[in-house]
This record gives sequence, C-alpha cells and structure tokens, in this order.
Amino acid sequence: MTPLLEPILRRIGKTPLLRLERIARHLPGVEIHAKAEWANPGGSVKDRPALAMVLDGERRGLLRDGRILLDATSGNTGIAYAMIGAVRDFPVRLALPSNASPERKRILRAFGVDVVLTDPLAGSDGAIRAARDMAASEPARYFYPDQYANPENPAAHYRTTGPEIFEETGGRVTHFVAGLGTSGTFVGTTRYLRQRNPRIRSISFQPDSPLNGLEGLKHMETAIRPEIYDDSLADENVEVSTDEAYAMVRRLAREEGYLVGVSAGAAAAATLRIAEREKRGVFVTVFPDGGSKYLSERFWDAL
Repeated sequence: MTPLLEPILRRIGKTPLLRLERIARHLPGVEIHAKAEWANPGGSVKDRPALAMVLDGERRGLLRDGRILLDATSGNTGIAYAMIGAVRDFPVRLALPSNASPERKRILRAFGVDVVLTDPLAGSDGAIRAARDMAASEPARYFYPDQYANPENPAAHYRTTGPEIFEETGGRVTHFVAGLGTSGTFVGTTRYLRQRNPRIRSISFQPDSPLNGLEGLKHMETAIRPEIYDDSLADENVEVSTDEAYAMVRRLAREEGYLVGVSAGAAAAATLRIAEREKRGVFVTVFPDGGSKYLSERFWDAL
C-alpha cells in the first residue's frame, strides 16, 4: 500500500523537461533537453531517492522509536532528507565534506540537521567513512539508509525519472546522458529507458580528475565505488573538467536563462560534446539542481 504523503512530498517528481535552444543552435539535426530537477520541493534530483529510501525504512520498521536518520552526503541528498525529516518528524544527522558550499550548510542547519563536517581532501569518500563508523558504533541509535548502496536509490529513478523522460519526449529520446555520483540517476533511468527501447544510447560522465570542483560527482577509478553502480549499463563514459563545467554554468545563465548548479553545467557540457559528434538525435540529460546553492563560488565573477 502506498503511504499517504504530505502535500509537499507529493510535489516530488514530474519536473519540467526544458529544451536548450541557444547552445545547440549550430546543430540543426539535434534536440537537447534537460530535466529541471531544481523544481522539486527540496531543490534537487535527490528528493526522489531520498523519499524512496525513507519510505522503505518506514515500511521495514527501521525508522522508528526516535531513531536518527544518518547518512553521508555532498549536500543535496542531505537537504532532501532534512526536508522529509521535518515533514515526517524524525531527526537527521549527516556527514558532509567541510568544503561543501556555504549555502548547502546553511540550508541544512535551517532545517535543524546535526551536521558532522569531514575532511575536505577526502571528499564524499571521507563522509561515507564517517557515516559508516557512526552507524557501526551505535546501530540501535540510527537508521542508516546508505544512499550509495541502497537499491531504492536507482529504483526511484526507474519508477519516476525514466518514465517521465520517455513520456515527455513522446518516446523520441535517442540518447540519455547523466553524471555519476551515487550513480542512482544513471542506473535507474537507463534500466527503464532500455526496457522501453533498447536502441536508446546511455552515456555516463564523471570528473576528469580525483581532485575536482564538481560537487556531487565521483571520479569512479579512484573513489569508493557505490554498490548500486552497474558499469555494464553505459554505452560510453566521458570525462568533464571543472573548468568546462564552470564555463557552461555561466553560458546556461547568460544564454538560456537557466541558473543551474555545477553538476548541471557538467551535464550540459558532456551532452553538447556528444551531440556535436553525433550531429543528430534527441538528447536528454538531467540538471540535478539550481545555482542558488553555489552563488558564493568565485567562478561566477569570470567574464
């Protein structure tokens, strides 16, 4: 039975599919579209898996008796947990790299989250290790959904993101492009789209270096590999540099009117590169969040 959801949680999903007009205008045989995931009530694509993991924990009796939801996050999943915890009345504790944007930290604290800051040089892997240690030391105190290993993460995208993309394009989608963080968006959406049309090409992207400025994305060769990641799904994996993503974030704001986050800039850069090579097709990517969480970043000042 589907639980009765509060009105704000019923707003998760069914985000707009936006066409990128100007950055692809030199490609007459191409359409590039992006899911505007900042339209979710928590402001990011992570609302989808966070809600799925919470509801699964409630169904299995793991989130009860005042237990604290504990997980590692680079920011967006944590904000989603925080919003859902406020609505459904459970406490949230998060391990977060200390170099996460100031805006993300302030949002989490506004929701009353207990934030444990971890080594910035260790990135999301350091936060994962900290969360695992806390969960292991006091298992009766915490519900640890572990977004990097929880099958409800990709399942949420299989149930929602994939069907939305297929329906919104009228089944015309030819290429799906998404970044690798937990990998849930790429894995779940690809599984659905492949089921509907095996000819759809799925391309994943990741940072081009272990040391990068692309919050939320993993350099898979050097990072802790998420248990939910299935590397057999990608037809191709491409790399995006931090500078390339930053430049595209500025372009999207100034040419398309879309104020988006850094991972969305990386998504647009990767998708445009592939579209320029292919020269024909309906390309769909995901813009994980908006730009308001990154306004303190200096790259906005570049010309």
